[in-house]
Amino acid sequence: MFHISTPILQYGATFGMILIAISAIFIRMKTGHRPINAKKIIIPPLGMSTGFMMFVVPEVRVPWLWALGAFLIGWFIFSYPLIRSTKFELQDGQVFVQRSRTFFFILFSLLIVRLLLHEFIEHYITIPQTAGLFFILAFGTLLHWRLRMYFQYRQFVPDETEIRI
Repeated sequence: MFHISTPILQYGATFGMILIAISAIFIRMKTGHRPINAKKIIIPPLGMSTGFMMFVVPEVRVPWLWALGAFLIGWFIFSYPLIRSTKFELQDGQVFVQRSRTFFFILFSLLIVRLLLHEFIEHYITIPQTAGLFFILAFGTLLHWRLRMYFQYRQFVPDETEIRI
């Protein structure tokens, strides 16, 4: 069976995480020019939830308490700055996410904190388990942020009763 050495896997995972985070920052900054709707708010957590399939692989599994802790840290701590910086505005009858000067810095700061935590945690558990925990943390962050966005959006568009996916 093919085996990748641990340092190569660590650097590859870190580089990949940085690349994905930077891409997400730029994509997020570009979407501020387009109107938002309920579907655009709800689909990211649904799409991300498919990542839970990684736990089919035994090497990725972590204890339930660790998973719960990662989810709650994402839900209560990491999502808070995103929730606070996301505001909506009504323009020509359409809802837009207000451009926030601090949003880029918040995402970049979360990336730095995540990298530092990643380096610390992977000394105690395997790289696949670290990936699993950080996925759960990111899912908790995204889910809480998007739910709050949805409820805030519903204040702007209360007559939209259903979401068609």
